[in-house]
Amino acid sequence: MIQDIRPKIFNNHYQQTEPQDDDIVFVFSPAEKRLLVRTDAEGRISCPEAALFRNMPDDGMHLQYVFSIDSRNYFILLYGESSETVSFSGFTSERLSVLRKRRPADLSFAGETAWQLYSWYRDNRYCGRCGGRMEAGKAERSLICPSCGNTVYPKISPAVIVGVTDGDRILMTRYAGREYKGHALIAGFCEIGETGEDTVRREVMEEAGVHVRNIRYYKSQPWGFDSDLLIGYFCEVDGEPSITMDTGELASAEWVPREEITDTLENMSLTNEMIVRFREGWSGSCFPSDSRTDPASHM
Repeated sequence: MIQDIRPKIFNNHYQQTEPQDDDIVFVFSPAEKRLLVRTDAEGRISCPEAALFRNMPDDGMHLQYVFSIDSRNYFILLYGESSETVSFSGFTSERLSVLRKRRPADLSFAGETAWQLYSWYRDNRYCGRCGGRMEAGKAERSLICPSCGNTVYPKISPAVIVGVTDGDRILMTRYAGREYKGHALIAGFCEIGETGEDTVRREVMEEAGVHVRNIRYYKSQPWGFDSDLLIGYFCEVDGEPSITMDTGELASAEWVPREEITDTLENMSLTNEMIVRFREGWSGSCFPSDSRTDPASHM
């Protein structure tokens, strides 16, 4: 999946450090899911290096450290009072979905994780309690209001991905009104007071109109595109399998037999992996978290 960048090592330990010339900088559009990238003849993408930012305007615009991969540090550009966007020769502003091409894999993961942090910094410039200007914490990744002491941490939204099965069939969907048009599974955010299993039951009923039983955890995935922590479950239909689709959320919902699933492993999303695992004949039983028995490692 997108976070699997081994043998490279992702380190999200927070620190305050100055950018070196060859450090990577992610430049996002202030109000859109767009990223400044350069694409080579083979379709591989790259992002600007910190050396290009030596003469930034003195309006509060600055580079914010976010994490490292191996020995290389990554930064995001945070805009100041000006709404002017930054551009460099050879780079173009592309939709964030360019990262789903996963070439190179570590940059794709770094980019979607950086977007999650960029969105958090952008949306919390002012205190939600007193309206004061927030400042970056020094000891940990946080934003602190110097006026009232309110402390804010990065937002992570838990959401479930659900493989609902009926014997040798799985419930596959397509989203309504979204950029992504490929196959999906039932999915939704956990609400206040819910367990993950409660969310599975509610979302399947709301989106497909069926009851489920035998809910089993599969695995999880950070999904920085939407600030989510995705939690995968398999379960079985309980009773009548007739689908009553929520047309506001879904463009289609249908039971698909294993032998009719044409999706191939993209090594990107939890949804794709779960679909392919089912197509390959997996029954949906639980796997230990140890990497030696990780189902993805046997594909």
